[in-house]
Amino acid sequence: MKIIAVIPARYASTRFPAKLMQDLGGKTVILRTYEAAINTQLFDDVFVVTDSDLIYNEIVSNGGKAIMSIKEHESGSDRIAEAVENLDVDIVINVQGDEPFIDADPLKKVIEVFKNDTTKQVDLASLMCEIKDEADINNPNNVKVVVNQDGFALYFSRSVIPYPREVNVGVRYMKHIGIYAFRKQALLDFYSLPMKSLEASEKLEQLRYLEFGKRIKMVETNHIGIGIDTAEDLEKARKMLL
Repeated sequence: MKIIAVIPARYASTRFPAKLMQDLGGKTVILRTYEAAINTQLFDDVFVVTDSDLIYNEIVSNGGKAIMSIKEHESGSDRIAEAVENLDVDIVINVQGDEPFIDADPLKKVIEVFKNDTTKQVDLASLMCEIKDEADINNPNNVKVVVNQDGFALYFSRSVIPYPREVNVGVRYMKHIGIYAFRKQALLDFYSLPMKSLEASEKLEQLRYLEFGKRIKMVETNHIGIGIDTAEDLEKARKMLL
């Protein structure tokens, strides 16, 4: 089974433009993320896929592998699907470009899903963690997921799911963590399918997979990634390197 990591890297971030090219201890954020993915030693290959000549040149000039997107894309899945369409690969791991402090353990967990899936019941694997704070549960920026008894996702939402009509019934609220592992075919199928109403309403690409019958295996973890979404996050990251 050939397993690669792909790091989708847009230059024009809404909240923090050009964040991936910011200096982080003498290297750019995207280069540190790329090197961290390499250093996990979990992948047969690692690629950055980008719409930016700056990011492309940053990776290639430092000995890395990068792929330029040909089309404009609505989602990370679309960008990755275009990039891997002609690559000889079985499993594709989506690594977030703004998380330079990659922890190998959660990546191992999503890879193990496919190693154990001998009958190929799983199309995607992803991560979730329990949240207990009421503000976290109600925050629409925290995407919640509910799963069946076998750990397959039933639905993702920015709303509170399940709705707490009855309390003290043992419900656990699970936050979706956006690390994905895909079978290549699931990615290619996604790329050819239209956006439907659920995805359009919630602005969550994982709903397209569910709407078209793909099976997403969720794995629980205690690991919360350290992402760089704001200038304040970048300053915190710089202090971590001191």
